[in-house]
Amino acid sequence: MSTTMPTEVPAAQQAAVATIAQRMIAAWAHHDADGFANLFIESGTLILPGVLRQGREDIRAFFKHAFENEFKGTQVTGKPISMRFFGPDVALLLSQGGVIAPGETEVADAQSIRASWFVVRVDDQWQLAAYQNSPMNTRLATPGS
Repeated sequence: MSTTMPTEVPAAQQAAVATIAQRMIAAWAHHDADGFANLFIESGTLILPGVLRQGREDIRAFFKHAFENEFKGTQVTGKPISMRFFGPDVALLLSQGGVIAPGETEVADAQSIRASWFVVRVDDQWQLAAYQNSPMNTRLATPGS
């Protein structure tokens, strides 16, 4: 994982930002919509393919429904691939991973994603201001194809 910072950021803060991904994985493992939503600031934004949710309560409602339906029995995995700080309380974490379907042990190619995590420190707690992911295995259309 590469880390780029305009100013020196203590290793403990870098680790705290990186643990947001682990906290998300844990909330998903328990299908905990509250735990998932609480990773976000009150006005946080979630963007998934075909999904835009604004605010913690909207994110909570989305995952409550999704964990009972399309995400039932799934798990997620991911690992940080890059981290940049834009001051002592703002960072961008990039990761790759994906959703593991029920009965599977690894992410299928069709479920592989890359994600950006815009995190801010509020009251000494790192939280998501915005999370967005995109499929890894899509190709942009090129002229003539």
